[in-house]
Amino acid sequence: MSWISSFFEADSFRLIHKSKGKVLPPIIFIMGPTASGKTDLAIALKDHLPVELINVDSTQVYRQMDIGSAKPDAETLIKAPHRLISFRDLSEPYSAAEFREDARREISEITEQGKIPLLVGGTMLYFKILLEGLASMPEADETIRHEIEEQAKASGWPSLHRELEKVDPETAAQLHPNHSQRIQRALEVYRVTGIPISRLRQKHQESKKTLHDEYRIWQLAPIPQNRALLHQRIEQRFRDMIERGFIEEVEALYRRGDLNTSLPSIRSVGYRQLWQYFEGKCTLDDAIENGIAATRKLAKRQITWLRKWPDCHKVFVDNEEKYLSCEEICEFSLIKLSDVPIYCR
Repeated sequence: MSWISSFFEADSFRLIHKSKGKVLPPIIFIMGPTASGKTDLAIALKDHLPVELINVDSTQVYRQMDIGSAKPDAETLIKAPHRLISFRDLSEPYSAAEFREDARREISEITEQGKIPLLVGGTMLYFKILLEGLASMPEADETIRHEIEEQAKASGWPSLHRELEKVDPETAAQLHPNHSQRIQRALEVYRVTGIPISRLRQKHQESKKTLHDEYRIWQLAPIPQNRALLHQRIEQRFRDMIERGFIEEVEALYRRGDLNTSLPSIRSVGYRQLWQYFEGKCTLDDAIENGIAATRKLAKRQITWLRKWPDCHKVFVDNEEKYLSCEEICEFSLIKLSDVPIYCR
């Protein structure tokens, strides 16, 4: 890989792309399903490219959610610091709109330093909103809609109206406590995006400018081809997290007393299933199996997103028998990035 490394022997450099006479600085995205090796790839690329890493994982933004979110450990973060990681308390929901604002700020700062922002993670909604701006309204999410309907059957629509009052008082004030359809939609939008529907409408008018207007974007997606191998990898990683103290991590959060499953942080895959164990709703073995199953479903949704994703360079991370080494995946990724124009300054 010396052919790429040789470009970066100088103390200063800038990667740029010229489009219609306009100079656009570059950004690299690494996005893929859980357990596909995204973080390892990002750190490996840091050895060859002048990148600074930005986290794009909606669970890793929270403090105290370390093991179950597969957050890089302290030693790794010293070697390869990540921006937008471990900065939010779990009791404070973090929205996609906030991520967009924060990520654009970090991207601008990294670019001003003459480096390349490298955004890595699996929260596809964050990538989508960063690329396209905030949509006026997200598409329906059948899973969340079903959850809201089940809550309504158990506790009634007035109870859900009171929940809406806590997260979006402006919208709740306009609705009758039994106006089921609009309460459902407002809560669905909030749970999908972390943004009150009233604020989302306002933000839509403020987010017309997209990232493509200001940067040249290279998008890499580490993709597993063998679904069975991915499932094995997911299960092994989940059980490894259990061995490293994931149960104790969730227990400590449960005993805080100020957290519940209405919060996006606690609804995260793995955390929600173990939370149900501490609530007495299932056995520990069932919670672990449910967590593994939920993680596999998450990976399936992420792969579905990526299959339809435009302008994405896929990097296959396995073959029929095994996962490739990080070095091999890194080499394939550098080949995908080999058309990045490089200009010394």
